[in-house]
Amino acid sequence: MAKRRPVERLLADPATEPALAGRLRSARALVGFAEEELSLPVGRSYDSYVELGRPYATWTVSAAAELSVEPEIWCFPVAGCVSYRGYFSQPAARRFADRLAERGMDVDVAGVRAFSTLGWFRDPLLSSFLALPEPGLAALLFHELAHRRLYAQGDTTFNESFASLVEEEGVARWLAAYGPAGELEGWLASRRRDDQVIALALATRARLAEAFAAPRPDGWKRQRKAALIDELRAAYRERRPEWGDRWDGFFDTGLNNARLASLGAYHDLVPALRALLADQDGDLERFYDAAEALAKLTPEERLNRLQARQPDTGAPPAGAEGERLPHVTSLG
Repeated sequence: MAKRRPVERLLADPATEPALAGRLRSARALVGFAEEELSLPVGRSYDSYVELGRPYATWTVSAAAELSVEPEIWCFPVAGCVSYRGYFSQPAARRFADRLAERGMDVDVAGVRAFSTLGWFRDPLLSSFLALPEPGLAALLFHELAHRRLYAQGDTTFNESFASLVEEEGVARWLAAYGPAGELEGWLASRRRDDQVIALALATRARLAEAFAAPRPDGWKRQRKAALIDELRAAYRERRPEWGDRWDGFFDTGLNNARLASLGAYHDLVPALRALLADQDGDLERFYDAAEALAKLTPEERLNRLQARQPDTGAPPAGAEGERLPHVTSLG
C-alpha cells in the first residue's frame, strides 16, 4: 500500500513507459464501465498502481482431508471463515502446506494475482495482473469489484460463485459494447470450453464423494481415489486437442481433493446464480437485490434455495458429502 502511485500522475508523467500507460488507460476504462454499466461500487479503488516485483500478489493454501472433497475452513476475527489461507510469501505458504501434508491432508498452493479488501481499503492496480489481455483484465477487475458489492461472511462458495457470475456477465457486456469484431464470439467459445473442462472435473469430484461415503475400508477408498484421478487426467488428455492447453496447470502434478474443492468454490453455484439473473431478465440491479436477499439467510437456507434452481450438472451440491460438514479450524 505504501508503494501506491496515483494513476493520474503516472499518465501525466512523460517518463511513464507507453506500454504501462496504455494498460493503465485500459484499466481505467474497465473500472468506469464496472461502475456505470455493471452497478459495482468502485469508490477510489484502482486509482493507484503498485509495481510488486513478483508474479503474484499472494499465494493461497487450500486443503482437504485425504478421503474427503470438502475443503478445510479457517476462521479469523473480522474476516470470518474462508476455505483457504493467504500468504504474501510463497515460502511461508509452502511451509504451512507442508505442515498440513505431514498430517496426511491433501494440499494445494496457488499463486493469486489479486484480492479484494471488500471496501476496507482502496485496492490498487497491481503489476501482477495489469499486463493481462483485456478480457482477462476485465474479468479480474469485475470479479474483485463484485466482492465489494456483496460478501456473505463465512460462505466462500456463494461469494466466489457470485463474483464469477458477475465477471462472466460483465466481460460479455464489455466485449459486446467495445470489443473488436469477433472477440465476443471468441471469448464465448472459450467460456464454453472452460465450462466443459469444469464439468468434467466436478463430475469426478462427485464420484470421489460417492467413493469416500461408501461403507468400504480406507484402503479401497485410496485405490478408488487414485483410479478416478487417473481417469480424469486421461479424459482431459483425450480432449486436450479440442480444449487447448489453458488448463494444463490444473491437471498437472498435484491434482487432488484440495484442488478439486477449490475449483468447486468458484463454480458450484454459478449455474443457479445464472438462472437467478435470467429470472430478472438480465437486470443486474434486480439480480443484486435477489442475491443480497439470499445473503441474509442462514448458510443452510441459502444453499437450499440455490440447490432448488441448480441445473443437474452431475456435480455434488456445494457443502454436500454424505452428512458431513466441512472441517473448521478456528484461528484467534
